[in-house]
Amino acid sequence: YLAKLSSVGSISEEETCEKLKGLIQRQVQMCKRNLEVMDSVRHGAQLAIEECQYQFRNRRWNCSTLDTLPVFGKVVTQGTREAAFVYAISSAGVAFAVTRACSSGELDKCGCDRTVQGGSPQGFQWSGCSDNIAYGVAFSQSFVDIRERSKGASSNRALMNLHNNEAGRKAILNNMRVECKCHGVSGSCEFKTCWKAMPPFRKVGNILKEKFDGATEVEQSEIGSTKVLVPKNSQFKPHTDEDLVYLDSSPDFCDHDLKNGVLGTSGRQCNKTSKAIDGCELMCCGRGFHTDEVEVVERCSCKFHWCCSVKCKPCHRVVEIHTCR
Repeated sequence: YLAKLSSVGSISEEETCEKLKGLIQRQVQMCKRNLEVMDSVRHGAQLAIEECQYQFRNRRWNCSTLDTLPVFGKVVTQGTREAAFVYAISSAGVAFAVTRACSSGELDKCGCDRTVQGGSPQGFQWSGCSDNIAYGVAFSQSFVDIRERSKGASSNRALMNLHNNEAGRKAILNNMRVECKCHGVSGSCEFKTCWKAMPPFRKVGNILKEKFDGATEVEQSEIGSTKVLVPKNSQFKPHTDEDLVYLDSSPDFCDHDLKNGVLGTSGRQCNKTSKAIDGCELMCCGRGFHTDEVEVVERCSCKFHWCCSVKCKPCHRVVEIHTCR
Protein backbone atom coordinates (compact mmCIF):
# COMPACT_ATOMS: atom_id res chain seq x y z
CA TYR A 1 0.00 0.00 0.00
CA LEU A 2 2.98 2.32 0.60
CA ALA A 3 3.77 2.18 -3.11
CA LYS A 4 0.41 3.74 -3.94
CA LEU A 5 0.73 6.70 -1.57
CA SER A 6 1.38 9.41 -4.14
CA SER A 7 -0.92 11.69 -2.11
CA VAL A 8 1.43 11.51 0.89
CA GLY A 9 4.62 13.54 0.44
CA SER A 10 7.87 12.53 2.06
CA ILE A 11 7.34 10.39 5.17
CA SER A 12 9.17 12.78 7.49
CA GLU A 13 6.90 13.12 10.52
CA GLU A 14 5.80 10.62 13.13
CA GLU A 15 2.13 11.53 12.58
CA THR A 16 2.43 10.31 8.97
CA CYS A 17 3.35 6.83 10.25
CA GLU A 18 0.01 6.63 12.08
CA LYS A 19 -1.87 7.36 8.86
CA LEU A 20 -0.17 4.67 6.76
CA LYS A 21 -2.71 1.94 6.02
CA GLY A 22 -1.67 -1.68 5.88
CA LEU A 23 1.00 -1.46 8.62
CA ILE A 24 0.63 -3.34 11.88
CA GLN A 25 1.32 -1.44 15.12
CA ARG A 26 4.90 -2.70 15.45
CA GLN A 27 5.64 -1.53 11.90
CA VAL A 28 4.19 1.89 12.78
CA GLN A 29 6.59 2.03 15.74
CA MET A 30 9.50 1.07 13.46
CA CYS A 31 8.38 3.78 11.03
CA LYS A 32 8.54 6.39 13.80
CA ARG A 33 12.03 5.26 14.86
CA ASN A 34 13.32 5.16 11.27
CA LEU A 35 11.62 8.08 9.53
CA GLU A 36 14.55 8.78 7.19
CA VAL A 37 14.42 5.20 5.86
CA MET A 38 10.69 5.14 5.08
CA ASP A 39 10.88 6.88 1.71
CA SER A 40 13.32 4.14 0.65
CA VAL A 41 10.86 1.50 1.89
CA ARG A 42 8.16 3.12 -0.24
CA HIS A 43 10.50 3.20 -3.25
CA GLY A 44 11.27 -0.49 -2.67
CA ALA A 45 7.55 -1.28 -2.68
CA GLN A 46 7.13 0.59 -5.99
CA LEU A 47 10.10 -1.31 -7.48
CA ALA A 48 8.51 -4.59 -6.38
CA ILE A 49 5.14 -3.85 -8.03
CA GLU A 50 6.76 -2.66 -11.28
CA GLU A 51 9.01 -5.72 -11.46
CA CYS A 52 6.17 -8.12 -10.65
CA GLN A 53 4.04 -6.60 -13.42
CA TYR A 54 6.96 -6.79 -15.87
CA GLN A 55 7.71 -10.45 -15.08
CA PHE A 56 4.04 -11.53 -15.38
CA ARG A 57 2.99 -9.25 -18.25
CA ASN A 58 2.37 -12.26 -20.54
CA ARG A 59 0.67 -14.51 -17.95
CA ARG A 60 -2.98 -14.97 -17.08
CA TRP A 61 -2.23 -13.50 -13.66
CA ASN A 62 -0.41 -10.30 -14.57
CA CYS A 63 0.21 -9.00 -11.03
CA SER A 64 -2.54 -6.40 -11.36
CA THR A 65 -3.14 -4.20 -8.33
CA LEU A 66 -6.26 -2.70 -6.76
CA ASP A 67 -6.86 0.54 -4.88
CA THR A 68 -8.01 -1.42 -1.83
CA LEU A 69 -6.19 -3.55 0.73
CA PRO A 70 -4.57 -5.90 0.00
CA VAL A 71 -3.34 -4.16 -3.15
CA PHE A 72 -2.87 -7.45 -5.05
CA GLY A 73 -6.38 -8.59 -4.11
CA LYS A 74 -7.20 -11.85 -2.38
CA VAL A 75 -4.60 -13.67 -4.49
CA VAL A 76 -2.00 -12.97 -1.80
CA THR A 77 -4.23 -14.04 1.09
CA GLN A 78 -4.09 -17.61 -0.23
CA GLY A 79 -0.89 -19.63 0.07
CA THR A 80 -0.30 -19.85 -3.68
CA ARG A 81 2.92 -19.57 -5.67
CA GLU A 82 1.73 -16.11 -6.81
CA ALA A 83 1.65 -15.04 -3.14
CA ALA A 84 5.13 -16.57 -2.73
CA PHE A 85 6.47 -14.37 -5.54
CA VAL A 86 4.79 -11.21 -4.19
CA TYR A 87 6.31 -11.72 -0.74
CA ALA A 88 9.77 -12.50 -2.16
CA ILE A 89 9.91 -9.54 -4.58
CA SER A 90 8.52 -7.16 -1.92
CA SER A 91 11.13 -8.21 0.64
CA ALA A 92 13.85 -7.91 -2.01
CA GLY A 93 12.56 -4.46 -3.08
CA VAL A 94 12.85 -3.08 0.46
CA ALA A 95 16.37 -4.51 0.93
CA PHE A 96 17.46 -3.19 -2.50
CA ALA A 97 16.10 0.35 -2.08
CA VAL A 98 17.42 0.78 1.49
CA THR A 99 20.87 -0.49 0.42
CA ARG A 100 20.91 1.88 -2.56
CA ALA A 101 19.98 4.82 -0.27
CA CYS A 102 22.84 3.88 2.09
CA SER A 103 25.41 3.80 -0.72
CA SER A 104 24.26 7.10 -2.22
CA GLY A 105 24.63 8.90 1.13
CA GLU A 106 20.93 9.62 1.65
CA LEU A 107 20.78 8.09 5.14
CA ASP A 108 22.57 9.14 8.32
CA LYS A 109 22.31 5.67 9.86
CA CYS A 110 24.40 3.90 7.22
CA GLY A 111 26.84 4.47 4.39
CA CYS A 112 29.11 2.39 2.18
CA ASP A 113 30.26 -0.99 3.43
CA ARG A 114 33.82 -0.24 4.59
CA THR A 115 34.45 -3.82 5.76
CA VAL A 116 35.44 -4.73 2.20
CA GLN A 117 39.06 -3.56 2.37
CA GLY A 118 42.61 -4.66 1.53
CA GLY A 119 44.20 -6.42 -1.43
CA SER A 120 43.00 -9.51 -3.27
CA PRO A 121 44.79 -12.57 -4.73
CA GLN A 122 43.70 -11.33 -8.20
CA GLY A 123 45.86 -8.24 -7.74
CA PHE A 124 43.28 -5.53 -7.20
CA GLN A 125 42.64 -3.29 -4.22
CA TRP A 126 39.29 -3.42 -2.46
CA SER A 127 38.25 0.19 -2.14
CA GLY A 128 35.52 2.55 -3.25
CA CYS A 129 31.94 2.34 -2.06
CA SER A 130 30.72 -1.22 -1.70
CA ASP A 131 26.95 -1.57 -1.40
CA ASN A 132 25.98 -1.96 2.26
CA ILE A 133 23.78 -4.98 1.60
CA ALA A 134 24.08 -6.10 5.24
CA TYR A 135 22.18 -3.00 6.43
CA GLY A 136 19.53 -3.27 3.70
CA VAL A 137 18.91 -6.96 4.41
CA ALA A 138 18.79 -6.39 8.19
CA PHE A 139 16.25 -3.58 7.80
CA SER A 140 14.10 -5.70 5.46
CA GLN A 141 14.21 -8.57 7.96
CA SER A 142 13.14 -6.26 10.80
CA PHE A 143 10.45 -4.30 8.96
CA VAL A 144 8.97 -6.89 6.58
CA ASP A 145 9.22 -10.05 8.69
CA ILE A 146 7.75 -8.43 11.81
CA ARG A 147 4.23 -9.02 10.44
CA GLU A 148 4.68 -12.79 10.61
CA ARG A 149 6.75 -12.85 13.79
CA SER A 150 4.16 -10.77 15.68
CA LYS A 151 1.55 -13.49 14.99
CA GLY A 152 3.86 -16.21 16.27
CA ALA A 153 5.71 -17.78 13.38
CA SER A 154 4.43 -21.32 13.73
CA SER A 155 1.41 -21.34 11.41
CA ASN A 156 1.86 -22.81 7.93
CA ARG A 157 1.30 -19.45 6.27
CA ALA A 158 3.67 -17.54 8.57
CA LEU A 159 6.42 -20.11 7.88
CA MET A 160 5.74 -19.85 4.14
CA ASN A 161 5.87 -16.05 4.15
CA LEU A 162 9.07 -15.89 6.23
CA HIS A 163 10.76 -18.43 3.95
CA ASN A 164 9.81 -16.52 0.77
CA ASN A 165 10.80 -13.17 2.32
CA GLU A 166 14.26 -14.60 2.93
CA ALA A 167 14.43 -16.14 -0.57
CA GLY A 168 13.81 -12.66 -2.00
CA ARG A 169 16.73 -11.20 -0.03
CA LYS A 170 18.94 -14.17 -0.98
CA ALA A 171 18.35 -13.33 -4.68
CA ILE A 172 20.30 -10.11 -4.03
CA LEU A 173 22.84 -11.42 -1.49
CA ASN A 174 23.94 -14.40 -3.57
CA ASN A 175 24.29 -12.37 -6.75
CA MET A 176 26.45 -9.48 -5.59
CA ARG A 177 29.00 -8.62 -8.29
CA VAL A 178 32.47 -7.13 -8.33
CA GLU A 179 32.85 -3.83 -10.20
CA CYS A 180 36.29 -2.30 -10.85
CA LYS A 181 37.94 0.86 -12.11
CA CYS A 182 41.38 0.90 -13.74
CA HIS A 183 44.12 3.39 -12.77
CA GLY A 184 47.34 4.16 -14.57
CA VAL A 185 48.90 6.17 -17.41
CA SER A 186 46.52 6.70 -20.35
CA GLY A 187 43.94 4.35 -18.89
CA SER A 188 46.34 1.43 -18.52
CA CYS A 189 45.32 -0.98 -15.79
CA GLU A 190 48.51 -0.80 -13.69
CA PHE A 191 46.28 -1.22 -10.66
CA LYS A 192 42.58 -1.18 -10.09
CA THR A 193 40.19 -0.54 -7.24
CA CYS A 194 37.13 -2.74 -6.88
CA TRP A 195 33.96 -2.80 -4.85
CA LYS A 196 30.93 -5.04 -4.41
CA ALA A 197 27.66 -3.94 -6.01
CA MET A 198 24.13 -5.29 -6.05
CA PRO A 199 22.82 -6.86 -9.27
CA PRO A 200 20.30 -4.75 -11.24
CA PHE A 201 16.78 -5.23 -9.85
CA ARG A 202 15.70 -6.68 -13.22
CA LYS A 203 18.14 -9.55 -12.61
CA VAL A 204 16.64 -10.07 -9.14
CA GLY A 205 13.19 -10.24 -10.78
CA ASN A 206 14.43 -12.72 -13.40
CA ILE A 207 15.91 -14.97 -10.71
CA LEU A 208 12.74 -14.94 -8.61
CA LYS A 209 10.58 -15.59 -11.70
CA GLU A 210 12.65 -18.75 -12.34
CA LYS A 211 12.15 -19.72 -8.70
CA PHE A 212 8.39 -19.14 -9.16
CA ASP A 213 8.29 -21.56 -12.10
CA GLY A 214 10.16 -24.17 -10.06
CA ALA A 215 8.46 -23.48 -6.69
CA THR A 216 7.98 -26.38 -4.26
CA GLU A 217 4.58 -27.33 -2.81
CA VAL A 218 5.08 -27.85 0.92
CA GLU A 219 3.28 -28.89 4.11
CA GLN A 220 4.08 -28.52 7.79
CA SER A 221 6.02 -31.15 9.69
CA GLU A 222 7.60 -31.33 13.13
CA ILE A 223 11.27 -32.05 13.76
CA GLY A 224 11.48 -32.41 17.52
CA SER A 225 9.58 -29.42 18.84
CA THR A 226 10.31 -27.28 15.77
CA LYS A 227 7.71 -26.79 13.05
CA VAL A 228 9.16 -26.79 9.53
CA LEU A 229 7.95 -26.90 5.93
CA VAL A 230 8.77 -30.03 3.91
CA PRO A 231 7.93 -30.97 0.29
CA LYS A 232 4.39 -32.38 0.03
CA ASN A 233 5.69 -35.00 -2.38
CA SER A 234 8.44 -36.92 -0.56
CA GLN A 235 10.04 -37.82 -3.92
CA PHE A 236 11.02 -34.18 -4.45
CA LYS A 237 14.36 -33.05 -3.08
CA PRO A 238 14.14 -30.59 -0.16
CA HIS A 239 13.99 -26.91 -1.13
CA THR A 240 16.87 -24.55 -0.32
CA ASP A 241 16.80 -21.10 1.28
CA GLU A 242 16.81 -19.60 -2.23
CA ASP A 243 13.73 -21.47 -3.51
CA LEU A 244 10.12 -20.31 -3.33
CA VAL A 245 7.57 -22.49 -1.51
CA TYR A 246 3.76 -22.55 -1.55
CA LEU A 247 0.93 -24.34 0.29
CA ASP A 248 -2.10 -24.09 -2.02
CA SER A 249 -2.74 -24.73 -5.70
CA SER A 250 -3.37 -21.60 -7.79
CA PRO A 251 -6.70 -20.87 -9.48
CA ASP A 252 -6.56 -20.92 -13.30
CA PHE A 253 -7.16 -17.11 -13.39
CA CYS A 254 -9.44 -17.54 -16.43
CA ASP A 255 -12.72 -16.10 -15.20
CA HIS A 256 -13.62 -12.92 -13.36
CA ASP A 257 -14.09 -13.92 -9.71
CA LEU A 258 -14.14 -10.94 -7.36
CA LYS A 259 -14.71 -13.17 -4.30
CA ASN A 260 -11.24 -14.59 -4.80
CA GLY A 261 -9.73 -11.42 -6.27
CA VAL A 262 -9.31 -12.87 -9.78
CA LEU A 263 -9.83 -10.37 -12.62
CA GLY A 264 -9.92 -12.99 -15.41
CA THR A 265 -8.42 -12.68 -18.89
CA SER A 266 -11.37 -11.22 -20.79
CA GLY A 267 -10.14 -8.17 -22.73
CA ARG A 268 -6.46 -9.11 -22.33
CA GLN A 269 -4.24 -8.85 -25.41
CA CYS A 270 -2.82 -12.15 -26.70
CA ASN A 271 -0.32 -13.39 -29.28
CA LYS A 272 -2.09 -15.27 -32.09
CA THR A 273 1.05 -17.07 -33.28
CA SER A 274 2.39 -18.18 -29.90
CA LYS A 275 1.79 -21.65 -28.44
CA ALA A 276 2.99 -20.49 -25.00
CA ILE A 277 0.89 -19.03 -22.16
CA ASP A 278 0.79 -15.61 -23.92
CA GLY A 279 -0.81 -17.25 -26.97
CA CYS A 280 -4.51 -16.67 -27.61
CA GLU A 281 -5.51 -20.30 -27.02
CA LEU A 282 -4.06 -20.48 -23.48
CA MET A 283 -4.48 -16.83 -22.47
CA CYS A 284 -8.16 -16.82 -23.48
CA CYS A 285 -8.82 -20.22 -21.84
CA GLY A 286 -10.45 -21.56 -25.02
CA ARG A 287 -13.09 -18.78 -25.15
CA GLY A 288 -11.75 -17.41 -28.43
CA PHE A 289 -10.62 -13.87 -29.22
CA HIS A 290 -11.52 -10.73 -31.13
CA THR A 291 -9.28 -9.36 -33.87
CA ASP A 292 -9.18 -5.63 -34.60
CA GLU A 293 -7.14 -3.73 -37.14
CA VAL A 294 -5.41 -0.65 -35.77
CA GLU A 295 -3.41 1.94 -37.67
CA VAL A 296 -0.11 2.84 -36.03
CA VAL A 297 2.20 5.69 -36.97
CA GLU A 298 5.96 5.07 -36.77
CA ARG A 299 9.06 7.04 -37.70
CA CYS A 300 10.79 5.73 -40.79
CA SER A 301 13.22 6.70 -43.59
CA CYS A 302 15.32 8.55 -41.01
CA LYS A 303 18.29 10.55 -42.33
CA PHE A 304 21.09 12.31 -40.53
CA HIS A 305 21.58 15.91 -41.66
CA TRP A 306 24.91 17.67 -41.15
CA CYS A 307 24.98 19.08 -38.54
CA CYS A 308 23.26 17.89 -36.26
CA SER A 309 19.75 16.60 -36.68
CA VAL A 310 17.89 13.46 -37.68
CA LYS A 311 14.80 13.86 -39.85
CA CYS A 312 12.25 11.10 -40.28
CA LYS A 313 9.04 10.56 -42.21
CA PRO A 314 5.84 9.32 -40.54
CA CYS A 315 4.92 5.86 -41.80
CA HIS A 316 1.43 4.43 -41.38
CA ARG A 317 0.83 0.71 -41.11
CA VAL A 318 -2.08 -1.47 -40.09
CA VAL A 319 -1.53 -4.07 -37.36
CA GLU A 320 -3.84 -6.74 -35.98
CA ILE A 321 -4.61 -6.64 -32.25
CA HIS A 322 -6.05 -9.78 -30.66
CA THR A 323 -8.00 -9.61 -27.40
CA CYS A 324 -9.63 -12.39 -25.40
CA ARG A 325 -13.43 -12.76 -25.43
